[in-house]
Amino acid sequence: METREDYFNWLDFDVIMVILMCLGDPADFIRVSSLSRFWYNFVIANGLCKKLCLRMFPQLSAVDSVVEGGNRRRNPIDVGSCNSAEWESLEREHRAFAFLARQCKTLPATSCIADAVCASSTDNYPFESIVNTLERGDRVGPRASYWSSKGQRDHTVPETLVYKLDAVFCFITEINVQPFQAFFQPGDPIYAAKSVRFRVGHPKSPSPLDILLQKAIQRNIRTDTSEGFPMAQPVDILHQEAPEDGFIWTWTSQEFPMAQENRLQKFKLPKPVLCFGGIVQIELLGRVQRQEMDGLFYICVSHVEVIGGRLFPGFDIEILEPSGKIVLKYFPNLSPIRIRHPTAQPFLIPRLPLLRGGLMQGPLRAFGRMPHLFQRIRQQDESDDPGSQQHEPEPT
Repeated sequence: METREDYFNWLDFDVIMVILMCLGDPADFIRVSSLSRFWYNFVIANGLCKKLCLRMFPQLSAVDSVVEGGNRRRNPIDVGSCNSAEWESLEREHRAFAFLARQCKTLPATSCIADAVCASSTDNYPFESIVNTLERGDRVGPRASYWSSKGQRDHTVPETLVYKLDAVFCFITEINVQPFQAFFQPGDPIYAAKSVRFRVGHPKSPSPLDILLQKAIQRNIRTDTSEGFPMAQPVDILHQEAPEDGFIWTWTSQEFPMAQENRLQKFKLPKPVLCFGGIVQIELLGRVQRQEMDGLFYICVSHVEVIGGRLFPGFDIEILEPSGKIVLKYFPNLSPIRIRHPTAQPFLIPRLPLLRGGLMQGPLRAFGRMPHLFQRIRQQDESDDPGSQQHEPEPT
């Protein structure tokens, strides 16, 4: 019987790693792991799916551990010095990071703002509140819809807008901002900033709402309706001013120049960014337009969009205080990716050139079979020697 030689045996470990890290799709690593028991162990023991995710999202370096929902357990495979617990941890990370990378590549990007949180200042609340920026366009019926900062004599004073996303764990691909053109003022001035910068992060503990409630108490602002006084809602206080230290920012973008035009301006990020905690800040840098009425500089925004994908409920996170480390929680049964499991397909593919070839036309079949892949590999190893037999893929 013909014996097929594995030419990778001639290469140093570092050379093999350089070659494999040229792969950019998690499905590629699943295909590599299906070649044989050796490659299955190699992919998992060296954390190749995790390395791919770290290359895609450096923010994942904050992940301290991975927890898998359902507490699936299986007998470990002896790999060198790895004991049972270590191997189970490696397998758990392999599954979680493989699906995470796949979701970030396949989930459609949509608008993912859930609510407005706070603004660094507001000129005429509630008529010029940050809440208005959730509406598309610059008018709601006959009324102008926009947020306005307070006026400043210094044109370098920045402003910030903070938004809550619709999931605590998501990825962001672009952020869009539309400056406001005051059609009711002489000359129709546009109150755009000179440039913008973005941050993502999570609230501190206590939350910004707790901080502002304490400020309200210190200022003797009433938060009840007794004795005929109107109630000051905590959320109203929050929308008007941003606590200086209420958030922890885990990523900051470069500065993007803003055009002095009344249109939705799209700022595509150089690479998708993971947001742990579901908070986005838009920093508006530099003031251009002075208001004729009072001679002060203002910044006004009519609409904001954050484009990305929500990774919940397939994934969730827990932020460990005070270290800021992340526990990544993976729930395979709740993953938003739904891939059909096709009929039985051969999974031992002896030729690496097929990794990007016609085997995976249509749906990602090998990736879709991943929950069953490990069991089938063990069954094959018990009955066959992958190094001494040739398995040709059946026509699809």
